[in-house]
Amino acid sequence: MHKYRFTAVFLIPLIILLLTGCSFGTSIDTLMSPPKLSIEQEQIYTALTDAVGDSISLKYPKSGRYLSAFIVEDIDGDNGNEAVVFYEKTGLTVEENTLRINILDSDNGKWRSVYDTPADGSEIERVMISKLGENQRMNLIIGSSLINRSEKMATIYSYSGGQLEPTFSEAYSFIDVTDLDHDENNEFLLLKGSSNNEPAVTEAYKLDDSGRYHKSQTELSGSFTEFDSISYGELNSGNKGLYIDAVSGAGFIQTDIIYMDKDGLHRVFSNKEESDSTLRPSGCNSYDVDGDGQLEIPVQTIAPGYEKASEGERINLTNWLYINENNEPELKYTSYYSVGNGYIFIFPEKWSNKVTIKRDAINDETVFCEYNGDSETNKIGRELLRIYCAEDEASREDRLYTGYIMLRTKGDSSYLAYIPPSSTDDDLYISQTDTAIGFVYKN
Repeated sequence: MHKYRFTAVFLIPLIILLLTGCSFGTSIDTLMSPPKLSIEQEQIYTALTDAVGDSISLKYPKSGRYLSAFIVEDIDGDNGNEAVVFYEKTGLTVEENTLRINILDSDNGKWRSVYDTPADGSEIERVMISKLGENQRMNLIIGSSLINRSEKMATIYSYSGGQLEPTFSEAYSFIDVTDLDHDENNEFLLLKGSSNNEPAVTEAYKLDDSGRYHKSQTELSGSFTEFDSISYGELNSGNKGLYIDAVSGAGFIQTDIIYMDKDGLHRVFSNKEESDSTLRPSGCNSYDVDGDGQLEIPVQTIAPGYEKASEGERINLTNWLYINENNEPELKYTSYYSVGNGYIFIFPEKWSNKVTIKRDAINDETVFCEYNGDSETNKIGRELLRIYCAEDEASREDRLYTGYIMLRTKGDSSYLAYIPPSSTDDDLYISQTDTAIGFVYKN
């Protein structure tokens, strides 16, 4: 691991920066050098400043496909591109919002500003451009927030005839555009956390031919106020599942799963207890551990032989649950999951309830061992496998020289395994091929 020293040459300007002119309310956009603009962006920027003045600063979306202050897309369906620019203007009155949206159009290759309007909030969180439902109208969807990002607002705009009109506005915790019900039309998806005695909900909106929004809604299994991770995965029922890893107390998350059919949104778990059964430490998000397109939910269980150990000495395995045909969680795999080192090792089926693990603190290795459950004196038996994460070339080469095999490299890190010599007719024997198949790097 490399170590860096901060010299006084760096520290003095940093201290001056912290002590002068930098408040907690300062936007990150003002602390970063703006990226170099393309020729087209330069032309758009010039047309913008010609229209609104040059006392502006560009605003950049924080996430999603569009990460530029300049979005050049066809937002009115006329087969010609418009430019959407987010900026902040100084010198406005207190009553006016400083965050603004400007629409520019191109006439014979020359850009000009055609519409300018305030935007909600003070930061742009995410921008999406999509048709919704059966309606052919293109929609400009903007998620914005206050500067502390604690309150978010989704606004859907329609642009036509040089006018940008809001058609929808709603507070949110998470938004997306996706075809959740497999009808070949996108829905606008919105999650809201629980607040003011209102439950946490998922909402999906379709837009009909007349421009009217049709809403489907379902409550989540718990009074979730925050969401840690949102993912999609196919369900055995043929539906597309929205996997919601929600914060459930300090340091913990649990999963709720939503799907949509012709009758609207539904919750996979029929009762709160099924969602509660997925409770586990933060960082263990739902994941397609075997690459089959279906997500699995990681739930921790005490490794064999550690049932009576103190919490500090206890070692856990991870069970991966999938949703079966009856929409019930069912065990699919047992594994060892090293969140810190970013890998998962899936146990072969023959290891079920017969193998446990221990830590080799001296060599910094994870050791997989036979579990003698019927022995009171020596429950952890012979070694079957060792896995080591090398952080430098020297330790990697040393392990390879002594018989370890390479499983994967990632940057400066290498993942290696050692299989002790054993007879192939040993019922717990694991080959190099089995080891490579069982090893999953979670990027």
